[in-house]
Amino acid sequence: MAASSNSSLSGSSVSSDAEEYQPPIWKSYLYQLQQEAPRPKRIICPGEVENRPKYYGREFHGIISREQADELLGGVEGAYILRESQRQPGCYTLALRFGNQTLNYRLFYDGKHFVGEKRFESIHDLVTDGLITLYIETKASEYISKMTTNPIYEHIGYATLLREKVSRRLSRSKNESRKTSVTNEEHTAVEKISSLVRRAALTHNDNHFNYEKTHNFKVHTFRGPHWCEYCANFMWGLIAQGVRCSDCGLNVHKQCSKHVPNDCQPDLKRIKKVYCCDLTTLVKAHNTQRPMVVDICIREIEARGLKSEGLYRVSGFTEHIEDVKMAFDREISNADERLEAVHDVLLLLPPAHYETLRYLMIHLRKVTMNEKDNFMNAENLGIVFGPTLMRSPEDSTLTTLHDMRYQKLIVQILIENEDVLF
Repeated sequence: MAASSNSSLSGSSVSSDAEEYQPPIWKSYLYQLQQEAPRPKRIICPGEVENRPKYYGREFHGIISREQADELLGGVEGAYILRESQRQPGCYTLALRFGNQTLNYRLFYDGKHFVGEKRFESIHDLVTDGLITLYIETKASEYISKMTTNPIYEHIGYATLLREKVSRRLSRSKNESRKTSVTNEEHTAVEKISSLVRRAALTHNDNHFNYEKTHNFKVHTFRGPHWCEYCANFMWGLIAQGVRCSDCGLNVHKQCSKHVPNDCQPDLKRIKKVYCCDLTTLVKAHNTQRPMVVDICIREIEARGLKSEGLYRVSGFTEHIEDVKMAFDREISNADERLEAVHDVLLLLPPAHYETLRYLMIHLRKVTMNEKDNFMNAENLGIVFGPTLMRSPEDSTLTTLHDMRYQKLIVQILIENEDVLF
């Protein structure tokens, strides 16, 4: 999500004329503050310290008092050292200079460094993030407390209007056979608010089943500058700057997430499975009244299974059931697209591997041509050759068991489509 160089967003009303409408501007105040925050300055210990923990560097000064730490920091803003506590040997403290005073934090390590909820790969990153947070919360505490009072989220209609505006210009270009430029700013704006666009569009969809669904927010680390899609303010810090809905992709501040309405519209790209998936999430993602698997299965049973003996009492073969479930989880993808994807992967094989596999598949195809005598079809051969040809790099029994049905399926596809794939 790119930043705008313009200043803060003021309340704006949506114009009825999309051509005159201008979308809200992403607020840059907090981004500017992060740029102004003090930079970390590591104070190195001049000598080697005995019993220094291996996960600390030369910023570790051993057992010293708070007064000694304060003197070493020298009043330099952003300066920091690590020390071992005099009162509690084996406990470590981060001494950090900020706001003309020395702040002391109990420091922990469990594979990553932390003083609170956030965990960091290095002390340098921890201090950098800490200085940013301290600076912003000191300079803009009142601003932050009021961030949610004028959200852009309540005005998501602008997203639909903006997309209609771009679409009209593009269609006009085709109909009139003349070029009409669409500015980069418009493209950037559309990209910024993709999740808002989808939700706004579906709100006006007559076929949309309006089930209420809460957002599935999880703490997220954003790479590069990101802005909150609720309040339009910058999401500050190095890691865990905010939360992202794992179902629809909405990105907001943690404090803003408490104010977001229960209007999550899941994105199919983020829903990996049909089974073991929240039911409301599934039906909203497919924009259906019920899970499609229920409709399809009931339709099949009523069409040709109502007179089957032991209906719903006699269990099917586990392997067949898993195959059906796999088909639904793969969205029952287009066969041509699937073959094209397999073909693309085959071309990535080293030449010797490709030629060996091609030759073997030609042979196995010939085996299947004699199925009446040897009872070996492509599925049976997939069961036999799958684990051999597609062995997992992980020597794990659980992984092997989990991969078996996928191995069988791929080999079956290779045999049945040998003439096309190779």
